[in-house]
Amino acid sequence: MAFSAFVSFFPQLVAGPIERATNLLPQFYTKRYFDYSKAIDGIRLILWGLFKKVVIADTCSIFVDDIFQNYINYSGGTLIVGAILFSFQIYCDFSGYSDIAIGTAKLFGINLMTNFRTPYFSRNIAEFWRRWHISLSTWFRDYLYIPLGGSKSSKILTVRNIFIIFIVSGFWHGANWTYIIWGTLNAFYFLPIFLMKKNRKHLNTTTKNKFIPSFKELNSMFFTFIITAFAWIFFRSKTVTGAFEYIKGIFNQNNFFKIQTAKTYELDIRPLIIYLTFFIIIDWYYRNEEIVFTNHNLTKSTIIFKYIIYLFTIISIIFSIKNQASNFIYFQF
Repeated sequence: MAFSAFVSFFPQLVAGPIERATNLLPQFYTKRYFDYSKAIDGIRLILWGLFKKVVIADTCSIFVDDIFQNYINYSGGTLIVGAILFSFQIYCDFSGYSDIAIGTAKLFGINLMTNFRTPYFSRNIAEFWRRWHISLSTWFRDYLYIPLGGSKSSKILTVRNIFIIFIVSGFWHGANWTYIIWGTLNAFYFLPIFLMKKNRKHLNTTTKNKFIPSFKELNSMFFTFIITAFAWIFFRSKTVTGAFEYIKGIFNQNNFFKIQTAKTYELDIRPLIIYLTFFIIIDWYYRNEEIVFTNHNLTKSTIIFKYIIYLFTIISIIFSIKNQASNFIYFQF
């Protein structure tokens, strides 16, 4: 009975987090009672997940689809915007689903593992992969990388193992050369950090005890985000040729600094900029927490401010529902 519940537990069945029996199965043997605090945490996660998906990801998709389909008609500056927006789209789309799944499970008294830990605040690509799709990354580590010898083999074999897990990660997303190149590119990103023995450098949260990061940390986060967004171009493009043409278009000097909005839908991009700014601030503020909107030492003024944030989040979701909805990206993988 418990095993049947494990394999059919619907919140994480379609796209993750990819739970293991050692974590999830024992919870079905435990008698559970309604836990108000856990239920509230679950609702918070569902609310934030909906905001990520409906407000950020689905709104970004309108511009991203138009830019990637008509990249020949756009300036280099617009293509850069398209790559950046897709980076936020895929992150908010998948982490939004994960938050909804984890939050829903909490309503049933079940704890699922955290799948994302603010990956775009990473200071190098190794830290990024410790924070992105954690359940899949750790699965590849435990069931592919370590059985191959991990980092305990010779340096040549270790480099081979690194390329294997990244290429397999790309192949896992689909039998398309664009995914293979995306995985290989990330392997090349990771390799210098590994060879310089800096892959375990950033294990703590970014700027854990301060609100404002140092210039060095900010520069590292910006560089990591840029190379990640560059790799996402291959992930998003339908063909390798299309990806290279898109990249070539970025460096087109004609109207490079002219940013155009989506012609197909004739939408104003300014509301999306407001939503993204709000999202980045909230994601940064709660980067040390497992759950957004967690209560800590609330005063009367902070309680009022928190309810204003709740209200803005809910209103944004309601107003964004009228836009064209799109399926979760990771449903296809």
